[in-house]
Amino acid sequence: MISNFKKIITSETPVLVDFYAEWCGPCKALAPILKDVKAEMGNAVKIVKIDVDKNQPLANQYQVRGVPTLLLFKNGKQVWRQSGVIQKQELIKRILSK
Repeated sequence: MISNFKKIITSETPVLVDFYAEWCGPCKALAPILKDVKAEMGNAVKIVKIDVDKNQPLANQYQVRGVPTLLLFKNGKQVWRQSGVIQKQELIKRILSK
């Protein structure tokens, strides 16, 4: 995952990166929301999940201090960031507005 991360985030399609952990309760609450966002938005967004315990260098590079942390990239540039759970409609609004 780490080796092609730069390639993934430089996509012309917006890329939402979910830094999560298996043991994280809020991450488990966010998972079905992300699934719903993908179902509603289809190919208009890419959603990438990064397990911070398995990808510590990448989490450190993006200064992820808590999970879940969401990062939104457009054309390789980070345009939005949030830690914690966010509701589906608010997340879709963020993806479309940035």
